Formats: sequence, C-alpha cells, structure tokens
Amino acid sequence: MPDGTFATARPVPGRRAPAVAGTLVIALALPVFLVAGWPIAAWAIAAALWLAFQLVGALLERLPLGMDSLASAGVVAFGRLARAAGLMAILLAVAAWDSDLGLPAAVVYVLAFTVEFGLSVVAYFGGEAGT
Repeated sequence: MPDGTFATARPVPGRRAPAVAGTLVIALALPVFLVAGWPIAAWAIAAALWLAFQLVGALLERLPLGMDSLASAGVVAFGRLARAAGLMAILLAVAAWDSDLGLPAAVVYVLAFTVEFGLSVVAYFGGEAGT
C-alpha cells in the first residue's frame, strides 16, 4: 500500500469554519465595491451565487455516505459536481452578457471559493491521520 501524505486517510473536517471565512470574503468585498465605485449589482451576483453554493452544500451534507447508502452517495457526488459547474456557467453567462458585471462578480466569487477551499485543504491535511 502506498505510504505518504496523500495516501493517508483522514476524517473529513467540518465545513463551517471554511464556509464562514469565504462568507467573510464576500462581506469584506462590499465596502471595497462601495469605495471603488464598482457596480453593486456585481457584488450582489457574487453574494447570491455564494449563498446558493452554501445552501446546496448544506443540503448535500445531510445525505448519508458510505457503502450502506450508495444511491445517496451518488447523488452527493453528482450534486457537488453540478453545483460547481452550474454556478460557473451562471458566472460565464453573466460575463458574456455584461463584462462590467461578470468580471467583478467572478473575481469576488473565486476569491471566496479559494479561501474556503484552501482552509478546507489545510484542515484536512492538518488533521489526525486515520488507520
């Protein structure tokens, strides 16, 4: 069996702290938009997509995983993929429709997502290794 950091199983860490950190990025972006005179609609799009992303994630988190519930595990896997792809498609459509809205919205959303993902990775690899 392979030995190393990436081959070591760990328990899944909680998602609350990373989600709160990403939400903080969204909240801190509002004053930046106000001071810079950027379109508030772009910030609102990013905030709405962030909220949708978090709500779908919370719903998927409630479904059981594991060998005893393969059907719901499949729904969770498809749901996680679909929520990311769907929200990216929305951002791309907004950017194609109006780049003055789409680009700032995408930047804010991507920053929040990156913070959440980065903290999740740190929490996972910083956790105790399983057996």
